[in-house]
Amino acid sequence: MKLSRKNGLRASAIGALVVSGALVLSACGSDNNSETPAKEGGAKTSAAASNIACEGAKGQLLAAGSSAQKNAMDLWVKNFQAACSGVEINYQGIGSGGGITKFNQGQVAFAGSDSALKDEEVAESQKICKGGKGVNLPMVGGPIAIGYKLEGVDNLVLDASTIAKIFDNKITKWNDPAIAKLNPGAKLPDSTIQAFHRSDESGTTQNLGKYLSTAAAADWKHDPKSKSWPAQGGQAANGSSGVATAVKDAEGSIGYFELSYATANKISTVSINTGAAAPVAASSENASKAIAAAKVKGTGNDVALSLDYATKAEGAYPIVLVTYEIACDKGNKAETLPTLKAFLNYTVSEEGQKVLAEAGYAPLPAEIAAKVRAIVPTLS
Repeated sequence: MKLSRKNGLRASAIGALVVSGALVLSACGSDNNSETPAKEGGAKTSAAASNIACEGAKGQLLAAGSSAQKNAMDLWVKNFQAACSGVEINYQGIGSGGGITKFNQGQVAFAGSDSALKDEEVAESQKICKGGKGVNLPMVGGPIAIGYKLEGVDNLVLDASTIAKIFDNKITKWNDPAIAKLNPGAKLPDSTIQAFHRSDESGTTQNLGKYLSTAAAADWKHDPKSKSWPAQGGQAANGSSGVATAVKDAEGSIGYFELSYATANKISTVSINTGAAAPVAASSENASKAIAAAKVKGTGNDVALSLDYATKAEGAYPIVLVTYEIACDKGNKAETLPTLKAFLNYTVSEEGQKVLAEAGYAPLPAEIAAKVRAIVPTLS
């Protein structure tokens, strides 16, 4: 997701529209979303539900995958089912890898993933998508936070190299000279770092790996395409909620998860020294500055995006992800196709995108959303 293409999105067009005041991605993996802000108050049915076009939707629609979008899905499903009587949509947040597996086995109508399909996954999808293939349709984006718990240290700064070395078990003490250099004046303890990573296959893990492989290539030699944790050492926890809970409970800990998990659990987050004039905090607005430079690398009806993980733009937070819906461009099951199209038409519509802030997400940039809106009605 790092290569630029001629059909790249104009940063100016995107930047003007990406989340002015929107929030963040919630989580990825097999998560218990009870920890997240959206769940604390329960999903609210939006007034936008009255504008939903059901367009022949009926029966049950099964979907699964990344719970980076789980809270948004809960809200979308509630609104859609309220507007379309007799429709039941069941989305399981089992992780990006699990969702793609179910999709390619024909068990679900669409899958959620925090990374675009690999070539081999596209090839496998052709067995299910008769006469077609699985395509990537982006829906929301946001930052991956590096959260930590370290008494007396409220504004920790790290760069890509130190993050890579910490998660690769090469920096093991909080007062390591590399960390101390980035945090002059901070009272760093001579204690062991407890690094937590995902135990399940995760697009969040993959996006972190892509960032480290790009911005700290000399220090992170692992496969950037892997959804499974590739490094040795550290401690594993299931889902973003599991990693967040582990960090919250353990002094001297560090882990990675979507920003809303840090917010919900009151976990401090790392600011990234990207080489810009000042370290960049994890926020939706700062992540949006990085997402604004995204390029479309997919062709035809595929809207896979390439992100610039090595950005040094002022205020641009580099560890970001975009979450996709994976669906067949052709060869969808006749009994679920009307519901699939109606639901995705709603989620990418202006009404569907506007309610994302209620669930702590960032709406799609207008140019990306327009492209997806043109594709969904062509699914067959």
